[in-house]
Amino acid sequence: MAFIDYYKILGVDKSATEGEIKKAYRKLARKYHPDLNPNDREAELKFKQLNEANEVLSNPEFRKKYDKYGEHWKDGEAYEKARQQQQQSQRQYQRTSGFEGFGDGAEYSDFFESMFGGNFSGGNRGRHVKFRGQDFNAQLHLNLKDVYTTQKHVLTVNGKNIRLAIPAGVTNGQIIKIKGKGGKGVNGGPNGDLYIEFIIENNTAFKRDAANLYKTVDLDLYTAVLGGEITIETFNGKAKLKVKPHTQNGTQVKLRGQGFPKYKKENEYGDLYITYNVKLPNKLSSKEKTLFEELAKLQ
Repeated sequence: MAFIDYYKILGVDKSATEGEIKKAYRKLARKYHPDLNPNDREAELKFKQLNEANEVLSNPEFRKKYDKYGEHWKDGEAYEKARQQQQQSQRQYQRTSGFEGFGDGAEYSDFFESMFGGNFSGGNRGRHVKFRGQDFNAQLHLNLKDVYTTQKHVLTVNGKNIRLAIPAGVTNGQIIKIKGKGGKGVNGGPNGDLYIEFIIENNTAFKRDAANLYKTVDLDLYTAVLGGEITIETFNGKAKLKVKPHTQNGTQVKLRGQGFPKYKKENEYGDLYITYNVKLPNKLSSKEKTLFEELAKLQ
């Protein structure tokens, strides 16, 4: 996989502060966001690279390793250990063979040769060091209505299309792992994994809490006092509710099983909670006013 300079991707110097990195990421992420660049594969790839760069550079520990080992930052410690083992093996070979022609620089070069498919010298000839590929991170932006049912989606990562079956009920911020869909392994090592974070926008009248839904419904004064029947919008249709007489403002009722699907639990749903907001009349006719005055006297 071609080396990606994370600093260059974000347009910042290596000396950039954490705040400068965050600011640069947010600015570019808005510019290349898929919602603003529909069907633009180049913008989509750029957006994925921005997320990957931010994931590494915004983490102090990851950034330190990246600055030291570059594209192999995830395997940096293993690289260092293998290099030390190679140097020790080389010195032993030199002592036993009486050959002292190589210095540290040559040993270091041999080490990197082995990283990219070359062979170790001396007793280690023919061995290859295998390294696991880099993990990829991506975000998938969906609307709340999109995840009410199971959806099929095609996600483009690093120029490759990956078909996904997204189960109903996924939550905002949830991360799933797709094994082996990350960066290619080095010297025959296993591929990295792909981590997908779901960003779910709620542009509905419902508030979601796990599998439960919450909604406020206006109720006129007369129905609240006398009782009656109203029709409300649920997330997936309509429902009729019987209102008890003397219903108070803020009263909450539960509609069992009318909430959101439970993640990976087929045919299981949360509940829908309706809170009544009793509305007072804006204007009263003279007759209505007289009747209210008579009611007040009765109280």
